[in-house]
Amino acid sequence: MKKVVVFRSFLTLALLLAFSIVLPNVRADEWNQATLFTFNQPVQIPGQVLPAGTYLFELVNDFNHEIVRISNADRTNVIALIQARPTTKGFTGKAAIVLAERGSSQPPAVVAWSYAGHSEGHQLVYPKQLQEKVAKEKHETFVFGD
Repeated sequence: MKKVVVFRSFLTLALLLAFSIVLPNVRADEWNQATLFTFNQPVQIPGQVLPAGTYLFELVNDFNHEIVRISNADRTNVIALIQARPTTKGFTGKAAIVLAERGSSQPPAVVAWSYAGHSEGHQLVYPKQLQEKVAKEKHETFVFGD
């Protein structure tokens, strides 16, 4: 499982990257691309807002659709099952997450994420009206090196 941390402050992000060398690099099986993301503020996903905390994003085997399961860090509580679609936009083969800035009154929305070693990511599917709004908002990609 890959653990990465998302922060809004570039200074904090720079410090995180500086200290990431001492963090253990743990990888999950390639088939589920399990990645831990820690958010220091609430973030929106389709259907709900996640409070600040650590969440596990992973793929669920499904023959007809790409499904992302979001659960707490130790997998004891599944928080959401979300339809996704493959995307290569903005991914370079490193673990990354794309957030849409939604203004000061709304938390950033998780747009997509990718697993380290893969140049293809997973774009979360929001309800149509919200998908259009999120698509128009400014996106910021946070990349985490291996």
